[in-house]
Amino acid sequence: MTVGSLLGELSSVGVAPAGGFTRLAWTAADSQCREWFVQNASARGLDVEVDRNGNLWAWSHQHLPGKALVVGSHLDSVPNGGAFDGPLGVASAFAALDLLDDVGFRPTRPLAIVAFADEEGARFGVACSGSRLLTGSLDPDRLRALTDNDGVTAADAMRTMGLDARSAGADTERLTRIGEYLELHIEQGHLTTSAGVDGLTPDAPLGLATEIWPHGRWRVDLLGQQNHAGTTRLADRRDPMLALARVILEVRRAAEANGVLATVGKVRVSPGAVNAIAGTASAWIDARGDAEASVRAAIAELQHDSGLLAIEESWTSATVFDEQFTESLASAIGGELPRLPSGAGHDAGVLALAGIPSAMILVRNPSGISHAPEEFAEEDDAERGVVALAAAIRSRLA
Repeated sequence: MTVGSLLGELSSVGVAPAGGFTRLAWTAADSQCREWFVQNASARGLDVEVDRNGNLWAWSHQHLPGKALVVGSHLDSVPNGGAFDGPLGVASAFAALDLLDDVGFRPTRPLAIVAFADEEGARFGVACSGSRLLTGSLDPDRLRALTDNDGVTAADAMRTMGLDARSAGADTERLTRIGEYLELHIEQGHLTTSAGVDGLTPDAPLGLATEIWPHGRWRVDLLGQQNHAGTTRLADRRDPMLALARVILEVRRAAEANGVLATVGKVRVSPGAVNAIAGTASAWIDARGDAEASVRAAIAELQHDSGLLAIEESWTSATVFDEQFTESLASAIGGELPRLPSGAGHDAGVLALAGIPSAMILVRNPSGISHAPEEFAEEDDAERGVVALAAAIRSRLA
């Protein structure tokens, strides 16, 4: 099957009224995506399993000696996300396996296709929770206690999918079975490539990621006094929304001053009534850049200038992908493949930080837009990605 037809099988799953797809972790839409994975794996005679952290694995020739090459990505999305971020990597893995089967290729060691759970972190706030739990970089007690906007804990959400969150945690035995991890992903944004061009081009529709910028998430909590909007004089109000507005502007100013990217993309206001002055407000800050010192300087400046505490909820250090692995992929795929950094986090980065040689193939996104319905890949580019992935697999497993 082509990668386009495989993605087409998911086109009705989690369709968002405002456009795009909403496939949050441990929801009905996520469950449908997971069923799609199992069906496609089973149709290809692969052995399917769900690990203790909810990650899906489809094994080919797992009886062979040696450590496995693992390829894949994730299936969950942000609210109103695009069709490619995550699913393109999983669908391409199945399509690449089809190409290899068509030519009678037989690997010399195991191959696994993986769909990592809750990569986006859009529901519970911690990105890449499936791979972080696997590698031991996320405390399972913390994971179990996380809550979504409706107060549902991650433990309860996993339970609705038939998973026991009490078993979540580091899986050393599974990690020892992995030799390398390779992730194909849609290009996100138009960062500058090694050729000095902003983003991949029609002449170079594929690229290789060299690194993931350091990035983190912080929360600022603001306390006010809930009161009636129609009976409280302006001078008597303790309205946290005014401080929230200042925080949002200060985040932008601190980012510009320190040459980093910072975003307030989520706020929570209580009680959230039109005719009530808010009692509390919280803002979540996403900050990232090409140097850790600059990112942390921006957050420090925000705290100093606002007098508020920014609570660090997650941090991922700069991640450099395995250079030898990356260069071997370039040789196997052929042609001029631009190298470019990633400003987005990925499961590949989590595994790389855990000591597993990891690399990423990127497929051109002419829109330059991601985490939105306009995210896009040309059909021909997506198929080129499949061919490249098949060549990479063959080169590693021959």
